[in-house]
Amino acid sequence: MNFNIKEIVSATMVLFAVVDIIGSVPIIINLRKKAGKIQSEKTAIVAGKMLIIFLFLGEQVLDLFGVSVEAFAVAGSFILFFLALEMILGITLYKATTPETASIVPLAFPMVAGAGALTTVLSLRAKFALENIIVAIVINMIIVYVVLKSSEHIEKFLGKQGITIVHNLFGVILLAIAVNLFTTNIRAMLFGG
Repeated sequence: MNFNIKEIVSATMVLFAVVDIIGSVPIIINLRKKAGKIQSEKTAIVAGKMLIIFLFLGEQVLDLFGVSVEAFAVAGSFILFFLALEMILGITLYKATTPETASIVPLAFPMVAGAGALTTVLSLRAKFALENIIVAIVINMIIVYVVLKSSEHIEKFLGKQGITIVHNLFGVILLAIAVNLFTTNIRAMLFGG
């Protein structure tokens, strides 16, 4: 086992920024009103399983298509870049429909374990040890569960301005992560590490 606190904290922060569960509180409140109830445990467990399965099988899936982890990470950096732009500029580049049930779709997928998060866990493999990424996923799913359970209280506590500030702050962090992910992996692709 190669547990490393620095790697766990870094991977946790990257995933936390990508998932942006705090910034999603207004969407969660809206879904709760439409659906009536959100199953917080189910959402966190399903999203966590999806992320862990993709962490282990994502590379094999990429191999089937002849894509390297570095190339996927570069592609992922573009997704993170556009997600960051959405957060910072308050625009919507990805439009999704909202079905009747909110716990699995759209909460577990694509809100928590969406393209950005799936890309991120695979991209993190190129940088961190597997066990540290798994711990980061578990920590993030605990945070997701807590936020879903107490979303109304968080909204009242932060207020609209507070949520906007948190949303924009994590947008800037995510933008920096996207740039770092791009430069690191494009260098590895072009110059072999």
